[in-house]
Amino acid sequence: MRAVLALMVMAGAAGTQAMAQDGPDFAAVGALFADRCVMCHSGDDAPLGLRLDSHAGVMAGSENGPVVIAGNAGSPLLQRLRGEAEPQMPLDGPPFLSDDEIRLVSDWVAAGMPEGAATVAPLPARVRPAPGEDVLWPDVEPIFLKTCVKCHSDNSKVGGPPEGLRLDTLAHVLASDERVAVVPGNPEMSEIWRRITGLADPRMPFDGPPWVPEEDIRLIRDWIAQGARDADGVAAAVPVGARVRLRGVLTGENEIDGAGFIVDGGTRVDDPPRIGDEAEMRGEVQADGSVRATRLRDR
Repeated sequence: MRAVLALMVMAGAAGTQAMAQDGPDFAAVGALFADRCVMCHSGDDAPLGLRLDSHAGVMAGSENGPVVIAGNAGSPLLQRLRGEAEPQMPLDGPPFLSDDEIRLVSDWVAAGMPEGAATVAPLPARVRPAPGEDVLWPDVEPIFLKTCVKCHSDNSKVGGPPEGLRLDTLAHVLASDERVAVVPGNPEMSEIWRRITGLADPRMPFDGPPWVPEEDIRLIRDWIAQGARDADGVAAAVPVGARVRLRGVLTGENEIDGAGFIVDGGTRVDDPPRIGDEAEMRGEVQADGSVRATRLRDR
């Protein structure tokens, strides 16, 4: 009788294991992650240390613990993909994953997250342009996605992009609806560069430190200085007439924090600041990428 019971228990356990494996393996799920997730969730600087570029990385989880739990439809990763936890993933959505794509990941979790025999080809290591080399949008896009879009996107964790500034696409980074954040060819006049260096307040990212690494800051500066070129190497159009606002220290007669500007007869000067004083300059971008001050005042 005991032998029969033992056989029944073993058969039941085998059946349960077979059911747990009855689902997609990591080859299918990993391909989805590679398409939508690993631009951010890979490498040593993956957000919260969560790497989705390998089965081992997913199993290791994040600094906050496991992100997938076998058979658990409420696993943290699934909650983020469904929008049941904020911010919804991927951060540069919408569009987010489709119902079929989320179901694929859910079925994989339900099956016990099998690795399977097939493997997902690892992403090639991202080669950063050295100083003096060409820097294109694909070289800096991962920096914006990993660091900025958690707030500066329609999927913002703070309820909306601050000051309407979206940084999830090249077009949004270059937009000049209110004030321009990037002046192609002129990084010192570009609010994005000033914020990540701490020249402008508040320094970004808002939840830092840690701040943007120096090498990333250098890449963004070189990208702007070279004309904020797209993936094909085409420089962005200069946003003639776009508004710029600088707040900082007057470091020269017509210069704030090293950023020079033009003062002419049309510039309104209130309480003229002295060198070394806090000052504010409001201006407009000129055709050559320089900025003409429309107003200058002491702060």
